[in-house]
Amino acid sequence: MKARLILTAAALFAMGAALADSHGVAWAELSAEQQEVLGTFAESWDALPADRQARLSRGAGRWSQMSERERKKARKRFSDWRELPNKRREVIRERAEIFHSLTPEEQRRIRDNFHRYRQMERERRQQLRERYQRMTPEEQREIRQRLRGSGQRRL
Repeated sequence: MKARLILTAAALFAMGAALADSHGVAWAELSAEQQEVLGTFAESWDALPADRQARLSRGAGRWSQMSERERKKARKRFSDWRELPNKRREVIRERAEIFHSLTPEEQRRIRDNFHRYRQMERERRQQLRERYQRMTPEEQREIRQRLRGSGQRRL
């Protein structure tokens, strides 16, 4: 379950970067740290699509600000992400898109519910999962809407 949550968080992170503004970045505009991180792209940088340049430059900027511990965790998340079947990654991307389409209040409510859930004892979380799995699809949809605080969008 923990791996699934980490992968979902990684997907949300990746989708946030993918949905961000799509202006290209000239190689010369990158900081020395970003150029070092992106060194393998130096020769082909100008041929990359503008949105990919923007995502890579933002990612390199974040990477250069990370501690070694954070980098290790990021490598692990990326490795886990790459090991997922394509179908699972697509589901995660779709859910991330839906999440980003929610209002800030709905997003906050979902995050708050997630944090409350993570604070529960493992046994209690298992009981809730089992109870949820026994519900009909309609009951599950109602629970998701109630937790989100809106019946407008489907997650």
